[in-house]
Amino acid sequence: MQSTGLLVLAATGRLDISTFLFANVGDDSEHPATLRYVREVAVPYAAAHGIALHELHRQRRDGSVETLFGRLTRDGSRSLPIPVRMSSGAPGTRSCTADFKIKVVGRWLRAHGASARTPAMVAVGISLDEIHRANSRKVEPYERLVYPLLDLRMRRTDCAATIRAAGLPVPPKSSCFFCPLHRAGAWTAMRHDEPDLFDRCVSLERTLNERRTMLGKDPVFLSRYGAPLDAVVPVGVVPLPFVEDEDGSGCDNGWCAA
Repeated sequence: MQSTGLLVLAATGRLDISTFLFANVGDDSEHPATLRYVREVAVPYAAAHGIALHELHRQRRDGSVETLFGRLTRDGSRSLPIPVRMSSGAPGTRSCTADFKIKVVGRWLRAHGASARTPAMVAVGISLDEIHRANSRKVEPYERLVYPLLDLRMRRTDCAATIRAAGLPVPPKSSCFFCPLHRAGAWTAMRHDEPDLFDRCVSLERTLNERRTMLGKDPVFLSRYGAPLDAVVPVGVVPLPFVEDEDGSGCDNGWCAA
């Protein structure tokens, strides 16, 4: 939502930003609602206001595209870049944001002239209610991070109001559909409203654990309950409206779109 808020502010002349970057971790990985919003709402809106919105992908050395879901499910892969829950309940290592968002954006910036001598100004969509996320990662020499929403004292609710005022729908929360940071309410809503997507998460969890069993390792889980998704997420429950806190799910540091 915050990145879309920045887009509207730029389109209406309140911010001097001419280029937006969307690092897509994969059409098989991003939540389908996010992809629809970017392609059907954000891209046409940006184009209508003379703003460039580029969709980026992680590329291998041979030029092919690598997706996060593809890395997780590749035959023989032992990689667990997402913060799965270990059998102890502790979160696993998280490198997905760095590998599929931050580094992808950085590569584009360097390819378009950013350097230590001429750093790019990178506006990050962090709002006032997420101020603890600002300056939470290493800044590369080729970039200078700025936080326009903090300067404008804008919160998530202000971003939503700005987006609605522009005549646009408020975007869904951006995250991979299988993100282990989903709260219980998000999993319940997915099982009820998007059963096919939920089944894909169950299948992914099983694939990861079949591989770990062969390696003699403890199981991992996509939820916080230390058990398989299909065993802990209730069936047939109509989800109540809920609001996830800012740490509940989604990519951190505002890098879902920059």
